[in-house]
Amino acid sequence: MSNFEPQIVAFCCSNCASAAAQVAEKAQWTLPENIKIIQLPCTGRLDALHILKAFENGADGVYVVGCMTDSCQFKKGIEKAQKKVDYIKKVMTDIGLEPERVEIFSIGAGKANRFIEVANLMIDRLKGMKSM
Repeated sequence: MSNFEPQIVAFCCSNCASAAAQVAEKAQWTLPENIKIIQLPCTGRLDALHILKAFENGADGVYVVGCMTDSCQFKKGIEKAQKKVDYIKKVMTDIGLEPERVEIFSIGAGKANRFIEVANLMIDRLKGMKSM
């Protein structure tokens, strides 16, 4: 059995996703140590190069957590981020890497349990793959 612990970068909206993370912390639900959170003012500000840079710096996977489509303070942030994630998935496929290494999720501010679930889902997904 492999002891591979994937290193993962999570780009999180400073509104909904961060609020969910704070609720999880107050409930004493711990985020796995191999998840590095990078806060963004809005996931719509994420650039495809940020995702690629995370891989270049050693990440085995990257995910983006933004607001629900109907509650984005900046109106279309999660939709803009979805287009960038889709683009990176295509690039990864084109160069022979698993597109499943990148994902995007919408999580409401009060959904702390979902925030932790997503982190564990990404870890489990990546454990089935080799380290980059």
